[in-house]
Amino acid sequence: QVQVTEYGGGSVQTGGSLTLSCVLSGHKIADFCMGWFHQAPGKEREGVASFYAGSGRARYADSVKGRFTISQDNSKNTVYLQAENLNLEDAGTYYCAADLGQCASRLDPYDYTYWGQGTRVTVSS
Repeated sequence: QVQVTEYGGGSVQTGGSLTLSCVLSGHKIADFCMGWFHQAPGKEREGVASFYAGSGRARYADSVKGRFTISQDNSKNTVYLQAENLNLEDAGTYYCAADLGQCASRLDPYDYTYWGQGTRVTVSS
């Protein structure tokens, strides 16, 4: 059974950095499209980044390009999201998600089957 678990949320000040990690269990992560999603309080869940090891291709939302980096360690079955220069709009809950096969061209939560419980990021000025 595939399970997804996030780690690494916490509190940072604006301009600070944080790295989130997500472990996929029950299957080889290299076979999955892995995505990170962000949900601010009272708002819909939005795609942040995705990565598929088969193609080595990463996709990013425009709002995080140049600030966030998604990477993956297949030996640890783990995908990471390195977030830099955080701003107040980056606060909220970050979810890791997985779907078997290649990533879709869009960062749409409906394209993902397996979800973690989320990890909260707080950004203060």
